[in-house]
Amino acid sequence: MMRFKALFLFILLSNLLYSQNKINDSLETYSYKELKNKFYNYFENIKTDQAKTIAKYYLQKAKKEQNTLQTADGYVLIHFNENFSNALKYLDSAAIITKNLKGTIYPSQTYLMKGNLYYKYDNLKYALDNYILGLQHSKAQKDKKQIAYANMNIAYLNSYMGKNADAAKTFRYYLYNGDGITDESQHNQMRISLIYCYVELNKLDSANILINEGLKAPLTSQNKYVNHQYIYYVGAYNLKLKKYDVAVKNFLKAYQYFSGIQDQNMNYSLLNIGKSYEGLKNKEKAVENYTKLDSIIAKSGYTFPELRDVYTFLIDYYKEKNNKEQQLYYIERFLKVDQKLDEQFKYLSTEIPRKYDTPNLLQEKEDIIGELKTRKRVLYISVGILLLILLFIIYLYYKSKKTEKEQRKIAQDLINLVEKRNIEERNEDEKNEVSTFKTAHIEAPEQSEQNDKAPKIISEEVTQFILQELRIFESKELFLKKGITLASLAKNIKTNTTYLSEIINTHKSKNFASYLNDLRIDFALNRLVKDKKFRSYKLSVIAEELGYNNEQAFSLAFKKKTGTTLSMYIKEIDSLNDPQNNNNQLIYK
Repeated sequence: MMRFKALFLFILLSNLLYSQNKINDSLETYSYKELKNKFYNYFENIKTDQAKTIAKYYLQKAKKEQNTLQTADGYVLIHFNENFSNALKYLDSAAIITKNLKGTIYPSQTYLMKGNLYYKYDNLKYALDNYILGLQHSKAQKDKKQIAYANMNIAYLNSYMGKNADAAKTFRYYLYNGDGITDESQHNQMRISLIYCYVELNKLDSANILINEGLKAPLTSQNKYVNHQYIYYVGAYNLKLKKYDVAVKNFLKAYQYFSGIQDQNMNYSLLNIGKSYEGLKNKEKAVENYTKLDSIIAKSGYTFPELRDVYTFLIDYYKEKNNKEQQLYYIERFLKVDQKLDEQFKYLSTEIPRKYDTPNLLQEKEDIIGELKTRKRVLYISVGILLLILLFIIYLYYKSKKTEKEQRKIAQDLINLVEKRNIEERNEDEKNEVSTFKTAHIEAPEQSEQNDKAPKIISEEVTQFILQELRIFESKELFLKKGITLASLAKNIKTNTTYLSEIINTHKSKNFASYLNDLRIDFALNRLVKDKKFRSYKLSVIAEELGYNNEQAFSLAFKKKTGTTLSMYIKEIDSLNDPQNNNNQLIYK
């Protein structure tokens, strides 16, 4: 692959002198905007020489026409394909010629580009400083697009520090609400950044949705680099799922591509190949990849936090092998990398809150000091605050009393309703004890109307069979068992989840979860009235008796269903059963 690339470069350079004038002639027909589009298309598809040719022509054209703004843009385009030192010079040139321009994206863009350059070469301190300057100038110019870029770049640094929840908020906001960010490649980069955060936060369902969305995007099929970014994240997703064999294949494919273009993502690919082999308990293969990663890092000086885990693994491995020489080497490598990471973390953890999270802190402090200069104003403010607090406390007190009263009324109504229903059921049992089951088998509430709603694919015979099984499920109180799911119930009654879900939705007017919760809560309401011992149980025991995995789930379901709390309901039952209560209504103790 590398030989092919070298051959391609030789052919290109040997013909460059003959074709340069022809290329420039053909580029003359394009506007600045069209030239930029062609440049970024080549650049994003790793067509470096074509991109350089366009950038060079762009700058020559702008200088010839003495167009200051476009000359600055030309410097920016050229810097992308230069080494660090030259790239920095081009950006400085752009900054110098635009320092007096008003109403443009400069100097904001210059600072943001410098930040990206420092980030690329692992100087996160200067990256942050330039991002902050870019953000400040963007805000001064009220440039929403540049503000968005600054915020997202700082979000990358937050993500680097492990603050993925904060970073995810920024990426998610701009992915779905970014004003003026319409470019597909920019949207793709935000999507990829959000995928990374979701994977790190173990929000794997969300990550998988975005991965599939990205794989289907037109840009992915057109751009090899983007395509392999998604292949990499498919691997990261599989690694989290502990599908190590599949993950290895994904990461190897990504590594082969990224190493071919000497992209930093090859480091992360190697890292995760090693992690996957760790998961497969193949220490030798893990060491092989970690060693390869270390050799790359030692040459480039590029670091990232996960390297600590790599060196810890290698140190432990060679300690087990009693290889003191290798153990000492990796201890020294660990200390060197750790020192650099520690310096970066200390700076970022201090400066991001100071320069980014609270930029107006000093001004707010001065405002407060000005407001509190006189004793009289301090007194008025203090009295006003105390009065507001007092009013707020009074408000909370009356609100809590009102809520308690409402919940008590709901509880009383529920108790009366349960008692009334129990009396009706006893009377009904006495009248028709023998035919109850058969009647239940035949009757189906609002059958004709609801059958119209049922999907045509479910026959009447199947519908009645499932309804009968549900009646048995209810009458035998099988809903009290733990771990009941739509799938498990469907299996027990010998049907499929689609039919069962449709029947419950149509005939019970609710989804399965609501149906199950309603049965359990109705049972609880009835049993709590009848069974004094049951009322004395701890909340966790009651929840377990009703089939809930924890008391929180039961409490939430009870409150949602009834509008009152379990404690209030039990309290009212006990109150009505109290012999000293002249209004004693219950016959169950």
